[in-house]
Amino acid sequence: MSGEMLIYAALGLPLLTAVGIFLAGKVPNARESVTILGAAALFSVAIMLAMGVADGTPAELTLGEAAPGLTFAFKLEPLGALFAMVASGLWIVNSFYSIGYMRGNRERNQTRFYICFAIALFGAMGVAMAGNLFTLFVFYEVLTLSTYPLVAHKEDKAAQRGARIYLMTLLATSIGLFLVAVIWSWTVAGGNSDFVEGGLLAGKVGPGTASALLVLFAFGIGKAALMPVHFWLPNAMVAPTPVSALLHAVAVVKAGVFAILKVSIYIFGIDLLSATPATDWILGVACFTMVVASLIAMTKDNLKARLAYSTIGQLAYVTTGAMLANPAGFMGGSMQIAAHAMGKITLFMCAGAIYVATGKTNISDMRGLGRRMPLVFGAFLIASFSIIGLPPLAGAWPKFQLAMGAIEADRDWAAWSLVVSSLLNIAYLLPIAILALMPPKGSPEPASYKRPDGAPPLTVAAPVLTAFGTLVLFFMMGYLNDFLAPAMGGQ
Repeated sequence: MSGEMLIYAALGLPLLTAVGIFLAGKVPNARESVTILGAAALFSVAIMLAMGVADGTPAELTLGEAAPGLTFAFKLEPLGALFAMVASGLWIVNSFYSIGYMRGNRERNQTRFYICFAIALFGAMGVAMAGNLFTLFVFYEVLTLSTYPLVAHKEDKAAQRGARIYLMTLLATSIGLFLVAVIWSWTVAGGNSDFVEGGLLAGKVGPGTASALLVLFAFGIGKAALMPVHFWLPNAMVAPTPVSALLHAVAVVKAGVFAILKVSIYIFGIDLLSATPATDWILGVACFTMVVASLIAMTKDNLKARLAYSTIGQLAYVTTGAMLANPAGFMGGSMQIAAHAMGKITLFMCAGAIYVATGKTNISDMRGLGRRMPLVFGAFLIASFSIIGLPPLAGAWPKFQLAMGAIEADRDWAAWSLVVSSLLNIAYLLPIAILALMPPKGSPEPASYKRPDGAPPLTVAAPVLTAFGTLVLFFMMGYLNDFLAPAMGGQ
């Protein structure tokens, strides 16, 4: 299959899956089979696209102009191929998990849920394959709009409020800041918004203009959740847990930090980024975010809220890597996209399994649950170790690369921020598993659990699989490094 056909397939499969889900909506087994088949087919296409990138024949496609000089163009490069594989691969796992969770929790509007999920993956694929800023912006917005109904899924007052904050924050930052940066970049680049090796803006703007553009991009890409543009993320926790996994691991926040990296590498480039005064300032904001978000996470008793603030801190690692403006920093940020996705989806799926089985959402109520749900809390512990950065789990490599990047950039304070953040990771994650393994106070009656038989099997199997994935990914990081190296070394 040609590269052009693969891009058509990557964009078309999620939409065809959404149509199939709609047509099969009244037959749950058929509806969910369509979801899984669509996800599996998309992952296969993503792998083939990545193979083309590895062979030096990346897929390219131009669909036409929306206006003079504004083309819908797609071109896959190593970083985009990584994001496409992460998003599509974890869609498969999350689809199986969603079946167990949505049925076990007897959620309403399940057909709408699966349709919006598929459309969100369409947006994620467009972001991954975007060949210019205009295409990236359009699909970034598709991702925002398609996930709004998922955040509002429960349709109660809390869900409506959380969804409003989610939508208004992301639209306000993208239209008010990100779009301005896109138009300004397009103007100073002579009507060009293509992603270019070495940086589209290199040699075209001075330090002042570059600083203004960098600030607009950093805060306009609100999905990256830099403080203070982060509050939409904890508010989105009103959504069902599979949606939280989508928001925090599979597509939404990863689209944000992916966009930060892609803009840094292909719009600014190492030389311009290093010479831009605002780079150090944004680096400081990222380090502040990773530490303060971790401190806030320690104060949260609600498990999903704690994981939400953990995500904010972990996303800042990617922005930190971008702002270090050297190959080691870029590599660390790129690896963090994959490692954090695998670890954080595990943690959220464990939280969902606990809720479906017991109805418990607060950490203080989970004492002794580990003895009843050993696989779930075992997976939670392994994923926690990965987020903390302990080898041999995936999260160790990004932190190592980021620390090396900070030292190479003579930004030792950034390396120390990573150390402090890792210590805080220990403080807010490990006590959860430890508390669960402690003897319960009294003997909880089976009637106190929503499901006396425990969590549905699919909600247990999925996090166990991804927890194992954090181990596998640790040993694959060398291959990932080689795959990404052309993008990093091309600077």
